[in-house]
Amino acid sequence: MSTLAPLDETITLEQLDRDPYPIYRRLRTETPVLRVKSVGRTLLTKAEDTKYVKDTPEIFSSNDPNTPMKRAFQAHTLMRKDGEAHKRERMAMAPAFAPKVIMNDWMPRYQQIAEEYVARLPRGEVVDLFPALAGPYAARGLAVLLGLDGPDGATDDQMQYWSQALITGAGNFGWKEDIFAISDHANIEMNALMDLLQDRHRANPNNSALSVMLNADDPIETSQIYSNIKIAIGGGINEPRDALNTIIYGLLTNPDQLEEVKRNADWDKAFEEGVRWVAPIQASARLVLEDTEIRGYHIPKGDTVMTIQASACRDEDLYENGEDFIVYRDKNQHQAFGNGPHFCQGTHVARRAVGQVMLPLLFDRFPDMSIPDINDVIWRGFGFRGPVQIPVLLN
Repeated sequence: MSTLAPLDETITLEQLDRDPYPIYRRLRTETPVLRVKSVGRTLLTKAEDTKYVKDTPEIFSSNDPNTPMKRAFQAHTLMRKDGEAHKRERMAMAPAFAPKVIMNDWMPRYQQIAEEYVARLPRGEVVDLFPALAGPYAARGLAVLLGLDGPDGATDDQMQYWSQALITGAGNFGWKEDIFAISDHANIEMNALMDLLQDRHRANPNNSALSVMLNADDPIETSQIYSNIKIAIGGGINEPRDALNTIIYGLLTNPDQLEEVKRNADWDKAFEEGVRWVAPIQASARLVLEDTEIRGYHIPKGDTVMTIQASACRDEDLYENGEDFIVYRDKNQHQAFGNGPHFCQGTHVARRAVGQVMLPLLFDRFPDMSIPDINDVIWRGFGFRGPVQIPVLLN
C-alpha cells in the first residue's frame, strides 16, 4: 500500500503570495508531491504531473466543491464543470473567440484603445504602469469583447473592481465574510448591467460574447450566461494585464534582449517567455474522483490536488536556467494557459493584444523606457501573479 504524500505545516499563504518561486524550486527537487496544510491541497510542482492531471479529467475533476469560487461568483461556473456540461457552456461563447472575429472585430478595437491609452501617458515622467496603462487597457478591451461597452456600459474602473472582487473572493480560502461581501456587491452590479444590456444585444446582434450567447439558436440559461461573462471578467483582465507588466519588466531588466527583440520585432517571442517566466495563472485545483497514485504516493478519492503551473513553467526537466527571463530559448513549451479541455479560451486574444498590439506600440513611443529602481517593483499573487506596482520612467 503506497503512503500519503508528506504533509508540510510550515509554508504559509503569505509566503506563497509574496514570492513562491524559491519554495517551488525546493519542492521540485525534494518533494514534488506535497500536502500543504495552509492551502488545504496537495501541491504538484513538476510539469509532467501538472500536465497529466489537466489531461485526465476523468480522474481529476474541475468540480472542486471545496473552492470558494461558487460562493464568490454566486454560480456553478464552467470553470468547475467537465465533459458535456463544460463543452456546452464553453461553445456558447466560442463564436466571440473565433480566429476571424479576433482579427476582424477585436484587434482593430484593441489597436485603437492601445493608441488612445498610450497617447495619454506623460513623456519624461515616472509612471506606475499598473494603474496608468496595463489595468485600464485590459479592462477596456475586455469590455468591448464581452459586449459590456458603450455609453451605458462598464467603465474601466468598474471592470477592474469587479475582476478583483471576483478573484479575491474565489481565492478566499479562509472563507472570510467581509471578502464575500465585496464579491456579493460586485455580483449585484454586474447582474444589473447585463439586465440593462440584454435589449440592446437582442435588437442588434453582434460578435461580442454576451450577444452571441443571448442570440444563440439554443441558448444556455441566462444565469449561466451571466456566470460565464463573470468568469471572463475574473480572468480576462488579470492575464493580459499581468503578462504585459511582467514582459515590460523582463525586457527592461535585460537590455541586450530588448535590443534584439526590437531589431527583429520578436514581440511574440517576448510574450511567450514572459508568461512562461511568471505564469499569470499560477495554480489550479482539481478534485480527485478515484483513488490514484502520483510519483508513488497515494492520492485518495476526495482529495484536492493543485497543479502549480508557475512551477511547471520553470521545471528543470524542460528548461535550462528556467528561473531566468530568456526570450531566445531553444524551446518553450510552457503550460501558462493550461492544457486539456480547460485550455484558456482567451489565449489568442491576450497573445495579440499584448504581443502584437501593445508592446511594439509602447516601445515605439518610449524607446528609452527604464525602471529607475527595481526595488520599487512589487510582485504579488499565489493564484494569479504579476507586478502590482511597476514605476517606469517614460523616455
